[in-house]
Amino acid sequence: MDTSVEWPIVLDEPKALYRYFGMGEAGFWDIWGYRTWLAYFKEILRGRWPRKGGDGNINQRGGDVLIDPAGIVRLHHIGRGPGDRPEIQTFLQLVNRQN
Repeated sequence: MDTSVEWPIVLDEPKALYRYFGMGEAGFWDIWGYRTWLAYFKEILRGRWPRKGGDGNINQRGGDVLIDPAGIVRLHHIGRGPGDRPEIQTFLQLVNRQN
């Protein structure tokens, strides 16, 4: 995947960083609340049907952490459900400020 970002992108398959940054399991309403249904509805309108994550655990709370090359956490977002994610513009603005 070419992101044009000079920082490494980490995929945390054993979820060690998820736990470290406080992204444990989400509650029922976090997973099945209004924002989730809205996100799923938008995806269906785009022709993409929702599917389970890689390990099949639908209760895994999502989140995003952006750490710059100096090791400083620039963004730490713990999602309240599948529809709660920062906009890509937020990431790009933070990355561009560091370059």
